[in-house]
Amino acid sequence: MGKTQLYSLCQTFLDCICFCLPRHGDKAGAESDQETESGHLLCETGHVIEDRYEIMNTLGEGTFGKVVQCIDYGRGGNQIALKIIKDIDRYREAAKLEINVLSKISEKDPENKNHCVQMLDWFTYLGHVCICFELLSLSTFDFMKANNFLPYPISQIRHMAQQICTAVSFLHDNQLTHTDLKPENILLVNSEYSLIYNPEKKCSERRVKDTTVRLVDFGSATFDHEHHSAVISTRHYRAPEVILDLGWSHACDVWSIGCMLFEYYQGFTLFQTHDNREHLAMMERILGPLPLRMIQRSRKQSDFHCGRLNWNENSKSGHYVKAKCKALRKYLLTQGTEHHLFFDLLEKMLQYEPSKRTALSSALRHPFFLYQPGKSQSWRSSCNLSR
Repeated sequence: MGKTQLYSLCQTFLDCICFCLPRHGDKAGAESDQETESGHLLCETGHVIEDRYEIMNTLGEGTFGKVVQCIDYGRGGNQIALKIIKDIDRYREAAKLEINVLSKISEKDPENKNHCVQMLDWFTYLGHVCICFELLSLSTFDFMKANNFLPYPISQIRHMAQQICTAVSFLHDNQLTHTDLKPENILLVNSEYSLIYNPEKKCSERRVKDTTVRLVDFGSATFDHEHHSAVISTRHYRAPEVILDLGWSHACDVWSIGCMLFEYYQGFTLFQTHDNREHLAMMERILGPLPLRMIQRSRKQSDFHCGRLNWNENSKSGHYVKAKCKALRKYLLTQGTEHHLFFDLLEKMLQYEPSKRTALSSALRHPFFLYQPGKSQSWRSSCNLSR
């Protein structure tokens, strides 16, 4: 072999080694170089995971890790969402529990008829659990935020509510409670929109074209037979039985859905607070007094005195609650039949006592879901049947 050929061969070999080594700024070397101090996998656009998933951009980041949009070359170049869990034990264990739930959902609903996000695959990469999902669009919260928190039209609320109730009812039928229902965890399949001029508000607003949604984030979902954590749900959607430490079951999801649907209708949260006692005071102002039997059974007796909430209406918090909250029906935007039916459904979902709260199988038969604008129909008998 001549010197020129030998040099060329050596150069090719060195080029191969350099190709395999991390680029400047690339984190594809040792595990310690792949992660930040907080346990995130450092992912840059163009980085390829497992010789298959090419990262396009970051969709979101949270305490659990991050979600990135990828081209999946194993699926013919289709785009997917890849959830990359932090390389921290507690998040890794939570991810394994989520995978178990998602596997159960796939097993029970192989044709994806129940509006839950589909897990396509999962694997471990450099200590990070990675879960592949169908690629979805904005959350219902993010769309509303981009729309200056203008509410959704009631016809769109009906369609989204029907899908959400179907998804969560499916979970309940399979002995699961989601425990973290909120607008951020309801994703639009497609968030394309039209601009519509709103003469009342004298501005243009975004009107999403397709209100097909998926329920996501099963990281806190709990099977009936598993340990039930004392505190669940994001604060604004937390049911009274959780706040009062009375234990919880499927009905806590129903309460969360009621809070979500109100938010879609008004554009703001029903219970805007970060304090338990203030939260309970808001509930009482909006929904009436808490039942005495729930108070008596509560482990939070320091919040009560003589069977009533220990609350000073003349305090700073008292004035805030008084200014912020009013009876539920006073939030009606119009007096039309459709809106009254919607609030009738909300009242059934926001019953204090879990045993009196509507089951989602019953909620799906509520007249609100059967209402067709422009058609004269009698609702009296059907309303009575749904109670």
